[in-house]
Amino acid sequence: MKSESEDAPAAASYVLGHSDRELERLDKQAQLINPITRRFLTSAGIVSGMRVLDVGSGSGDTAMLAAELVGAEGEVVGTDRSASALARAKQRVKARSLRNVDFREGNPAEMTFDRPFDAVIGRYVLMFQRDPAAMLRSLARHARRGGVIFFHEVDLDGARSSPPAPTYDRCCQWIAETLRLSGAEIRMGTRLFSTFIAAGLAPPSLQLETLISSVANNSGPLELIGGLVVTLADEMERLGVATAADVGLDTLADRMTREAAASGSVVVGRFEIGAWSRV
Repeated sequence: MKSESEDAPAAASYVLGHSDRELERLDKQAQLINPITRRFLTSAGIVSGMRVLDVGSGSGDTAMLAAELVGAEGEVVGTDRSASALARAKQRVKARSLRNVDFREGNPAEMTFDRPFDAVIGRYVLMFQRDPAAMLRSLARHARRGGVIFFHEVDLDGARSSPPAPTYDRCCQWIAETLRLSGAEIRMGTRLFSTFIAAGLAPPSLQLETLISSVANNSGPLELIGGLVVTLADEMERLGVATAADVGLDTLADRMTREAAASGSVVVGRFEIGAWSRV
């Protein structure tokens, strides 16, 4: 990440990184999460013709979702501090022949734009900020009067299984503890309401969804957790959360699947929470 000025809201350490492997994981995650984000964006009032600022675009999934909703008459400007993530995002946009999306590298809290946006949006961004309310306050200045402020964040405490699938449950605990120790807010989703208020915004509307399945009909939640464990494995060991032997990456996916199938577990993912209001 680029260095920030003293006046800008500081970001916590972004422990997930932007390696090629992590960007590929984000692509797989988006296949599962995009339908939820799309429903949130629709409820928030993102419609055809809007000009939208996407914060923390990464490899471009949320920006491309917004581009579909605003259509050819609309425009999406995506921002991120990672040049490698934006290079991938630009390639994906070009491959889809999307002409209403552009990307800019940098910290959107510090950027200036030629005119205000109808909406400022982001997914999994505020949880990595040391001061989410200050970040939100800085971003809101990019929205026109009456414009939409929307963020999609998670609450990791939502993840569970019943009957218990021990390896899945253990992995969820490892992920939450590793992210917490890295400085991330693992319950950002349920703290969105108070964060909007602290940022001086109107009380937001809220919507909650989650991934839920049995292995018999959908292994998506297990794959989502397995991918995060792979990304965070080194950090887990460094922080003393779990050793390589504890995790057992080579057999992890198979163990999670076999356990959940053997017990007929219903696997519930983390809470996915959307919040939005107008400035």
